[in-house]
Parts: sequence; structure tokens; C-alpha cells
Amino acid sequence: MVSPNDFTDWGEARDPLRDFEDRYNATAKPFQWRFTASDLDDLLARPDRHTADRHEESSVALTA
Repeated sequence: MVSPNDFTDWGEARDPLRDFEDRYNATAKPFQWRFTASDLDDLLARPDRHTADRHEESSVALTA
């Protein structure tokens, strides 16, 4: 793994990054993206649902 601290300046990072790009592009294959806009909406709504569920649980506990 390469980190920014492995190089003293950007010039030193150029060749390893270009070598990686060349190796990756030689073997890369297209893939079918399956994460839809609907999946994203669901993922983004999860924290709100979690908060609402917790609020409902605490409200029920207080009234019981």
C-alpha cells in the first residue's frame, strides 16, 4: 500500500502511479453497475428511519 508519506514530493509519486494505471488498465474489465438511484435513496433514508424507530421505542417505553 502506498501512502502520501512514502514520497518527498509529487514528482516521486508520478512514476509509481502511472505504473499502477498501466497495470490496472491492462486487466480492467467493465462491470454491470447494480446500485440504483432507488438504492441510494433508501441508503440515505436509513439514518432518519433509525432515529424515528428509536424515538418511537422511547415514547412507548415512557407510556408503558
